[in-house]
Amino acid sequence: MRQGEVHANGLRFRYLEQGDGPLVLLLHGFPDNAYSWEHQIPALADAGYRVVAPFLRGYPPTEVPPDGFYDRATLATDVKCLIDELNDGQPCHLVGQDWGAAIGYGVLGAYPEWIRRAVLLAVPHPQQVRRTLRRSPRHLIRSFHWLLFQLPVLPEILCRAGNFAFIGFLWRLWSPAFDDREHVARIKHMLAEPGAMAATLAYYRAMFRSSRSDPRLAQVRTRLARPIGRPTMVLCGTRDMRSDMLDGQRDLFTGAYRWDEVRGAGHFLQREQPAAVNALILDWLSAYHEENSHEPC
Repeated sequence: MRQGEVHANGLRFRYLEQGDGPLVLLLHGFPDNAYSWEHQIPALADAGYRVVAPFLRGYPPTEVPPDGFYDRATLATDVKCLIDELNDGQPCHLVGQDWGAAIGYGVLGAYPEWIRRAVLLAVPHPQQVRRTLRRSPRHLIRSFHWLLFQLPVLPEILCRAGNFAFIGFLWRLWSPAFDDREHVARIKHMLAEPGAMAATLAYYRAMFRSSRSDPRLAQVRTRLARPIGRPTMVLCGTRDMRSDMLDGQRDLFTGAYRWDEVRGAGHFLQREQPAAVNALILDWLSAYHEENSHEPC
């Protein structure tokens, strides 16, 4: 596994990379980083793919932009620009978990021509989430951190306190049957970098505040919620209550849509059950190459 750097959408991104072949872009979530995919990168590379896992905007060692935007239109545009730079203007496969999945839905709506097939983990479509939160108190409680992170200053203090104990709490809450302390320690070290904690929380603050959205991307923003025509598979752990939203979001897809559960896994399913997740990803991506047999896989 090697490290690389690329400038995209006016920002310096760092990434992990392995393999040669069709590009698969892996997008991590919160609180996490590109190393979250360390079990998927070699497996996909061994299957004949070039795998790139960027550290997202504001996640060191990627640049933390001063006074930057973190709205979904900006994040989707980051991904479009990354694909353009990394893949010579050609589309690629996209895999995302948590915020990486939320961004992925936006890319599939706003920039579908850049994606061949997608696999999104642990997070339903934002429209489905909104529909569910209106009628489900338990899902509203599950998303308590969204509201907590809207407060000024206090969330940064809370997250940093006791060697980022709250970050460890979130991992235990969302994946209670899994001990990933070494990876969580790596995340805490990253969040201690200057500006990183505020940047990662800015993703959540931009969800509810239009003043935090880049006004130059108004047209992109209107496309984020378009029906998704690219073949998409959504995976969720059986220990993650969000799995019960997945069947109800079929109406948001005009292309092939499949959802599946990974038994015994919680929110960070790609780390908890890597063999099962890898097999599902590879099976879904291989269908593209079977349909386009003139291309290498």
